[in-house]
Amino acid sequence: MLEIKDIVFSVPDLDASEKGVQKSIVNRVSYTFEAGKFYAVTGPNGSGKTTLAKLIMGIYPVTSGSLFLEGTDITHLGITERARAGIAYSFQHPARFKGTTFRDLLSIAAGTEDEDALAKIVARVGICSLDFLDKPVDSRLSGGEIKKVELATTIARNPRVAIYDEPDTGIDLWTIDPMVRLLKREQETHGTTTIVVSHNRAFLAAADTLLLIRSGRIAYAGDLDGASALLEDLSACGYGN
Repeated sequence: MLEIKDIVFSVPDLDASEKGVQKSIVNRVSYTFEAGKFYAVTGPNGSGKTTLAKLIMGIYPVTSGSLFLEGTDITHLGITERARAGIAYSFQHPARFKGTTFRDLLSIAAGTEDEDALAKIVARVGICSLDFLDKPVDSRLSGGEIKKVELATTIARNPRVAIYDEPDTGIDLWTIDPMVRLLKREQETHGTTTIVVSHNRAFLAAADTLLLIRSGRIAYAGDLDGASALLEDLSACGYGN
């Protein structure tokens, strides 16, 4: 469904003694994400997991390699073109927009201003009051509220591929399990290929497949049980929750 082939992302190595030396953040990664499956991508800080997600969305251009969505080469497509093709991205730190309401953003994402349609979307993310639609998306929103805005605008498009970068950042512990259930429900109900970048064990346990990234490569692909020893080694170094 979504295939990445030998993708590399390199940046200038500022610590190198010679100019022009490149450092690989993602190093020749190949993997095929199956349609309608739930994937958790984890690994130590600086391992390249978020960079990998941004390469899929087109936020960063690949240095080399190829990406295919349902057989179509999207390697050189920009963010807007990939979004139109059905890829959505939920940021770890969602943007806040002074003078813009949740209704404004959701209407753009959903492609409609119909009140019933918007009500159904906000219900999907657990927002009970429609008054929330008229809240400004600014600094007055709590971490949990801005995350709900981000999730709602992501699922409003019913994307083929939904990428969530550390969705538990800035929210309380009581919100994590409902969020996991929401993403699983969206995946199962709409057949969304779901990719969650996270350290949180709740997301790792919910995944059909866990990808462990180390030093810019996939060190493990499988279920959580099979990754236990690797995760314990990382935990001893202060990794994870």
